[in-house]
Amino acid sequence: MPLSRLILLTGATGYVGGRLRPRLEDRGIPVRCLTRRPQSLEGEVAQPTQVVRGDLLDRASLDAALQGVDTAYYFVHSMGNQSDFEEEDRTAAQNFADAAKAAGVRRIIYLGGLGESDQHLSKHLRSRQETGAVLRTSGAQVIELRASIIIGSGSLSFELIRALVERLPVMICPKWVRVLAQPIAIEDVLAYLLQSLEVPDGASQVFEIGGPDQVSYGDIMQEYARQRGLKRFMISVPVLTPRLSSLWLGLITPVYARTGRKLVESLRNPTLVRDKTADTVFTVQPRGLSEAIERALANEDREIAETRWSDALSAAGPARSWGGVTFGSRIVDSRTARVDLPPAQAFAPIQRIGGQVGWYYGDWLWRLRGFLDLLVGGVGVRRGRHHPVEVRVGDTLDFWRVEQFEPNHLLRLRAEMKLPGRAWLEFEVTPAEHGSVIRQTAEFDPVGLFGLFYWYGLYPLHKLVFRGMLRGIVKAGSRE
Repeated sequence: MPLSRLILLTGATGYVGGRLRPRLEDRGIPVRCLTRRPQSLEGEVAQPTQVVRGDLLDRASLDAALQGVDTAYYFVHSMGNQSDFEEEDRTAAQNFADAAKAAGVRRIIYLGGLGESDQHLSKHLRSRQETGAVLRTSGAQVIELRASIIIGSGSLSFELIRALVERLPVMICPKWVRVLAQPIAIEDVLAYLLQSLEVPDGASQVFEIGGPDQVSYGDIMQEYARQRGLKRFMISVPVLTPRLSSLWLGLITPVYARTGRKLVESLRNPTLVRDKTADTVFTVQPRGLSEAIERALANEDREIAETRWSDALSAAGPARSWGGVTFGSRIVDSRTARVDLPPAQAFAPIQRIGGQVGWYYGDWLWRLRGFLDLLVGGVGVRRGRHHPVEVRVGDTLDFWRVEQFEPNHLLRLRAEMKLPGRAWLEFEVTPAEHGSVIRQTAEFDPVGLFGLFYWYGLYPLHKLVFRGMLRGIVKAGSRE
């Protein structure tokens, strides 16, 4: 595809679109992002990328956005809405098809869902396939990719599986848990989407894509449990319909209640690749389930480390009154302080933390935690730090290890004490008008129910210590 042809990306703030955008930018392809909230992409897109305001339910707002567009990616659905999502999806797709036809768009690339049309499809899968049919009325060549479960940290299906496995040592499994699917890694989905730009011109086509493994939802949960070092017992029952299961899921994972209910109701449908045409058109070699889960868990470390918590927490909405905000399997407690100090002065106490300086609040509590850690075979707090001021990646700070360090900006520590999970503590200083903002973030990735009990049981103490620590850092910086 010539690099001069303009790409329109809908759903640029969503899971798939948000990962595809930088890959298009890295290839030097001109991109225009369509979003209802342009401010949500401020500072995120590369310099040449355009961000325009538009709403697919508002036909008049689409004409300017599609002007001059050669190829459009369509990643929009209304499952999270309280209203009739099928009708909204139908209206949005028709508006987009009409606008694309008027603008002379050559190609539309759409990511839909697997499921044989002769089955009694759920509303979710039926709507996904109907959207593809509506887009084909545009007269453009529509490349429709149909996928099953997408495996990747942050994808809805994977996060539902993760939540169930992490929180329930014994799972009551209805018959839909034995329904077969063909999961595919998010990296492979993105590869198919990029290669769709190179498909020869011609008639619209539907391609079914999936990984090499045909597995049940129960198999996916057991593989996730194996890689997380969890023992999970699954008891099959003949009842518990998808409707009842979705209500139960809303209790176990309330953050997914509305969208999760609609998704779970679709689990009765097998989502398998029946048509192998994609193998002859694309060069993608999808990875298997085990590798897909392994990469999802490994990439989560990198993605969360690279996330700006100010953006992520804002996107998550208001925090709960206690316990922190959940991202993937992690629980995050974050707080900020604005100071009338330049970044270097605000960061100086952070760079000296640990060792002889201590932790700026409740040092006797930190020493007690270190003593308890020694009793169970941990490292305790005896290690101190190699230098009172200098910090290098890989250094030890008491029972933490430096994972990231950027002078006057960022210090990220990984816990090495004995824990029922993994923990990080991060300090970030950013310039602000008339001073700086210090953000302190504690992350905990619990393993099993004991890990959750540990976090929530000690959270009042953690909250006390972390608040005091941030106040102590601010006070120390003011004395610099």
